[in-house]
Amino acid sequence: MRRTLYGPDHAAFGESVSEFIDRYITPRHEAIIEQRFIDREIWKHAGESGFLGLEVPEAYGGSEAGDYRFNAMFTELLSGVSAALPSAFGIHVDIVAPYLVNLTTEEQRKRWLPGFCTGDIVTAIAMTEPAAGSDLAGIKTTAKQEGTDWVINGSKTFITNGFNADLVVAAVKTSPEKKSKGITMFAIEKDMPGFERGRKLDKVGQPESDTAELFFTDVRVPAENVIGEVDRGFIHMMTFLPQERLNAAVSNLAHAKALFGETLTYVEERKAFGKSIGSFQFNKFTIAELATQIDVTQAFIDACVTAHTEGELSAADAAKAKWWTAEIQNKILDACLQLHGGYGYMNEYRIAQAWKDARVTRIWAGSNEIMKEIIGRDLGF
Repeated sequence: MRRTLYGPDHAAFGESVSEFIDRYITPRHEAIIEQRFIDREIWKHAGESGFLGLEVPEAYGGSEAGDYRFNAMFTELLSGVSAALPSAFGIHVDIVAPYLVNLTTEEQRKRWLPGFCTGDIVTAIAMTEPAAGSDLAGIKTTAKQEGTDWVINGSKTFITNGFNADLVVAAVKTSPEKKSKGITMFAIEKDMPGFERGRKLDKVGQPESDTAELFFTDVRVPAENVIGEVDRGFIHMMTFLPQERLNAAVSNLAHAKALFGETLTYVEERKAFGKSIGSFQFNKFTIAELATQIDVTQAFIDACVTAHTEGELSAADAAKAKWWTAEIQNKILDACLQLHGGYGYMNEYRIAQAWKDARVTRIWAGSNEIMKEIIGRDLGF
């Protein structure tokens, strides 16, 4: 089905993204997988191309697109290469950017945003802790005020870009007695004494993105590094989480769609009993079901992108988009692996890596179970 989400400007932007991928990512892709992080030079090339500052005003070096469809196009095209790339870049472009643009002072914007846009400052967001995942109100990392500074102690885990980030936006308890109403967001910079990183975590999938543990031991953070208002961090997170979940949804579907396309080629070329395996009735029916699921899901995700571009995407609809695409993505990739037969289980085939990469999407950005809880509450239950 013909999509109507994108116009000529988005198509031209997409050509630039594709050129960036072909020139800088594809030649280094195997090396990125091996080293488990994206080269800083690639970040800088992304910055030079204007991809990192899509939501940043021009006054601070951004491209200030003012249209989330450009973000979506960037995410879709990266997802065609790997599920990890839109995760790493998306954390920076889609998830951290709103905090640094909308909640910061003029001094903070001048200090961080130019480097954010060029790739000289790579960012991460630190919410999850060893004992607190979906339950953000249960975080244990604390900050106590000493004079005009805050002293932070605690740890975070499963932090994408965490190993190489120059700036980490962290959720920290400043008033533990207030529970969720006592969280504050802090910008923690890489050279602050007491800030240490653990090893790059060895994940089942998505090896291209560095994922790390972060440790804070008496990290002294000046008041000038508070993001937004003290004790309103939970509200800030709830404000921006729909965009994070939409980013995940766009990526989930685009990733599955790309591998489905490759599988169509495979089942056409692969022969058994003298004909293409795609022509066998069961396989044909499977392919028909997957194609329909992709088209139906794409229509909903495009509607969500349009709603978000117009400032109308609800938290419940973002939750629907996130959990549904995660389920569809995993279902499609599992079927595609099955259609590849034994070859699908070999790591040298892209479908094998894609199948492993997709499993986490039912967990991160809020588990699918939490998404259903949000939707249920929206329905009055």
